[in-house]
Amino acid sequence: MKSKYPILILFVTLFFSCSYNSEDDLSEEIIIDDFVTYDANIKSIIDNNCINCHNNPPVNGAPMPLITFDNVRQAVENRNLIGRISATDGSVMPAGGPRLPQNLIDLVIQWEQEGLLEN
Repeated sequence: MKSKYPILILFVTLFFSCSYNSEDDLSEEIIIDDFVTYDANIKSIIDNNCINCHNNPPVNGAPMPLITFDNVRQAVENRNLIGRISATDGSVMPAGGPRLPQNLIDLVIQWEQEGLLEN
């Protein structure tokens, strides 16, 4: 006896014979980049804690602006920015304190150790 629906049977057989064991079988492995970058991590720290004084032009005695990647990178490399934000004595930054939380300081330190990546 001939089937009236050979194409339908073939389709159903092929469709239901495909299977997978998990969602991971359906997607490629995604590698997540764990590097700290200026755009993703550091800019928001600077914008939320430093821009009040380190604007362009700087105010309240701040010696330089910290509004661009290059400004901040140069401050880390040449102006002891990490030392200033890590200080526990009278030169605490941001000026007038309180000192930045240690987890934010650690991000800036990690950013420097990883090569001061922009993005």
